[in-house]
Amino acid sequence: MHRTHRNAVALGARALGAQAVSVSLRALAIASIAGFSVTAAHAQQPPAADAAKDPATDDETISTEITVTGVRAALDSAASIKRRSVLIVDSVSAEDIGKLPDVSIADSLARIPGVTAQRLEGRDQRLSIRGLGPDFSTTLLNGREQVTVGDNRGVEFDQYPSEFFRNVNVYKSADASLVPAGIAGTVDLRLLRPLDQPNRVVVLSLRGQVNELPRLNPDSTNLGYRASVTYVDQFAQDTLGIAVGFTATSIPSQNERYNAWGYAGDAQGRLRLGGAKPYVQSNVLNRYGVVATAEWNPNDRIHSTIDFLYSIFTETQRLRGIEFPLGFSGDPVLTNAQYTNGFLTSGTFSNVTGVQRNDLNRRSADSFALGWNNVFKLTDSLRFTLDGSWSRATRTDFLLETYTGTGYNRSGRTDTVQVTQQPNGTYRIVPTLNYADATLFRITDPQGWGFNGTTTVVQAGFLNRPSFTDDLKAIRAQLTGDIGGGFLKDWEVGFNFTRRQKDSAYTSFFLCPRGGGTGCTLNSGTPTSAPVPAEARLGSNVSLDYLGVPQMLTLNPEYVFNNLLNSVFDNRPGSLVRDNRVTENVATAYARLNIDGRLGDKPIRGSIGLQAIHTRQSSDGTISSFQSVTLANGTQTGVVTVLPVTGVVNYWRVLPSATLSIELQPQFFVKLGASSTIVRPRLDQERINQELSVTPQNIGNPVALNSPFSSNGGNVQLRPYQSTNIDVSVEKYFSNGGYVALAGYFKDLNSFVEPSRSVTFDFSAALDQLNPTDRARVVANGWTVGLLSAPQNSGRGELLGAEFTVSLPFSTVTKALDGFGIFSSVSYNYSRLRYESNPNANITLPGLSDFVTTNTAYYEKYGFQARLTYRYRSEFLGEVAGLSANPTFRQVQAEDIMDAQIGYEFRSGFLKGFTILAQAKNLLDTPFITFQNNDPRQVVDYQRYGRDFYLGLTYRF
Repeated sequence: MHRTHRNAVALGARALGAQAVSVSLRALAIASIAGFSVTAAHAQQPPAADAAKDPATDDETISTEITVTGVRAALDSAASIKRRSVLIVDSVSAEDIGKLPDVSIADSLARIPGVTAQRLEGRDQRLSIRGLGPDFSTTLLNGREQVTVGDNRGVEFDQYPSEFFRNVNVYKSADASLVPAGIAGTVDLRLLRPLDQPNRVVVLSLRGQVNELPRLNPDSTNLGYRASVTYVDQFAQDTLGIAVGFTATSIPSQNERYNAWGYAGDAQGRLRLGGAKPYVQSNVLNRYGVVATAEWNPNDRIHSTIDFLYSIFTETQRLRGIEFPLGFSGDPVLTNAQYTNGFLTSGTFSNVTGVQRNDLNRRSADSFALGWNNVFKLTDSLRFTLDGSWSRATRTDFLLETYTGTGYNRSGRTDTVQVTQQPNGTYRIVPTLNYADATLFRITDPQGWGFNGTTTVVQAGFLNRPSFTDDLKAIRAQLTGDIGGGFLKDWEVGFNFTRRQKDSAYTSFFLCPRGGGTGCTLNSGTPTSAPVPAEARLGSNVSLDYLGVPQMLTLNPEYVFNNLLNSVFDNRPGSLVRDNRVTENVATAYARLNIDGRLGDKPIRGSIGLQAIHTRQSSDGTISSFQSVTLANGTQTGVVTVLPVTGVVNYWRVLPSATLSIELQPQFFVKLGASSTIVRPRLDQERINQELSVTPQNIGNPVALNSPFSSNGGNVQLRPYQSTNIDVSVEKYFSNGGYVALAGYFKDLNSFVEPSRSVTFDFSAALDQLNPTDRARVVANGWTVGLLSAPQNSGRGELLGAEFTVSLPFSTVTKALDGFGIFSSVSYNYSRLRYESNPNANITLPGLSDFVTTNTAYYEKYGFQARLTYRYRSEFLGEVAGLSANPTFRQVQAEDIMDAQIGYEFRSGFLKGFTILAQAKNLLDTPFITFQNNDPRQVVDYQRYGRDFYLGLTYRF
């Protein structure tokens, strides 16, 4: 590890290879989206244009004809995919995504056994599979690895319009042709295929949405909509098919939001509220998406498919609230304090200087994916597949903060606030001042927080402008040959090459009142405050009464920014060192031998295979050096130096795999899987950037190892997480539909990345940052060794768990209950993870809930359908946005979510083709709550989103 960073400082100066099972009932995908009945009489292998042949599917016919529609069709299709797969897989069919108008694909995936979703801004976004967070899974589109509009690798599923997918498969085991496979699992999104639909189909859909919370901000809305159109047709004697779709969505959300700074301790070991910032937040996500697919199958020797998907969205967040510095600040005085078990339950804080916030966050992003797949039948027993793809995502954020207070740097009128702990863990905060008084509050830096690294600035606001570009190009070639007779079915060899490049750029600005000075610095004469003009105020004031503040001064932050504030570039060392580029060139050669025969009288299928992966990983960035300087008058200042830096590393990984599926009795399967898989570290951890600090005052100080040098940042030489996996699944399918399954898994994790580990490091390459006298002293005493903090592959551990699933149409029990049914699953996860730096402490895995359960009860018959879904997950470690929009992890309290829907499909008369559907989400009004220090009393975030109600119409012709 030392060598890794020594190099860094010195420099400073796939069709689908992972054939994910994609079996579908003929015409189910499009028909389900249209919402009409489908006879599940014959299951097909996916078209060759989708992917190379996979042992997960075969050409056998379902033994029993079952006519089902709607929810039952979706569950039957998912059961068929699961039954026929050699891999351990769970699926959501096109009906479940297309006809049922989920807000995003994540809403549907969250109902899959062992899959959970973390809510962000009231929407399901981040997926965890088998207790491992989004950083440990891989997302594919038609078998091709995808980029993301997020900060790292985890896909934000809001970027995909859900209407256009025929099914989504979640693979929980792996084989050699799954490229790439994640440690947690692999999510494969499958677009519909036009040649699967025998007739032309046009589907129009319109849905309205309302959130139960009123408009929390006057310049927001709680009304939304969703509209889509899908057209599918065939030409040239059904050898050419096209599918085109367009969707437009506006999704509002309201959020009564509370955040605690933390909790301060006193001499008696009691805890009091360190500070709080209650907000009301109003969001609107506007998204437009288009998809086009052309499929050409002129004969039995050529099959070509081109897919294009484009999505663009803008999310606007308006936040208004007040920050109350309390127990962490030296000025406020606590009196009348009441404690319970050493925890403050009520009290009065006097001499409080609040900071009013009128903020605006705007995220603009677009993404596209283009893929061309060609399958050529060279001979009766030899097939060649060539697949090329390009996906790209860009995102820019505008994160604006504006501040008002009674005076600069705690010089204005102070407040007295009464705080009382509420049953939900938050504190009710009742002030004395009128926070809506425009004559009392001014645009200023109320707490005197402004400091640019070397001198004081008047910080009346702050602006972050991060932007990201994620680009991935891939090409894949595969040769498949049949083996005549015997136990072995066929063989595959292939090669996949991807080049991924992610650029991250961060700019930030101090904002100060106009009127004089330079650089917003106090000493240059920058005004310390400015009055609030009437033009900046909105017509009505925001209320924070849910936490005790009747109203606050409500401004238009864009007006304030454009007309009242100057902006100055933030050149602090930590800000200058964030821009980076990470590039990964990954070449994967793989081979797989497929088994299809009998062991005695038992049908057996499976595979053995191997992947050999070469990675060239590089990063371009900067190393910033901050040198502390003491002036003659004793004041501290500093000099910042920024140097370009580049790093490259090459490495190999060899990953064996084996799968087996034995049908011990008719429709009773035992499936086994053994594999070695990898997943690459977070992209922000692979960056080469380092922030080097040079502090001459530390020379000779034993606490600082006598060294003036220290550094923190990324590590371009990080290796992937690696896991050895054992998977087993026992599955029993019923002849009239439904199944029960019990799955277990074990993962031996190694090369686990410790996010930040301090190690000793020789900083001799940075000696020129010292003056000659200090340099000579450091060299003479051997004090060049300091502490370097960076991600390291220093962890290992185990993860094991079990999943039990039952899908039961009640007609299996009695005909009297035909139409009723349940789908239920429960999962248990256990992990043990240690870092070398602290081998006695068990580390919590991000995204892992010990217990997860999903339960759906439904009724569907004669065109009528109703469904009620309840989800529960125990507490987990979730990723949220921290200070300056930086990702941070916090413990999330257990939560239960309940959704419901009811609908009717007209099957005759002049309304034939119409479907009406009503939905309700978050019926329990479950808040999102985080806490710290393993103490649920120490609530940090409390966000209430309210219930969402939807009414939609779909017309098929």
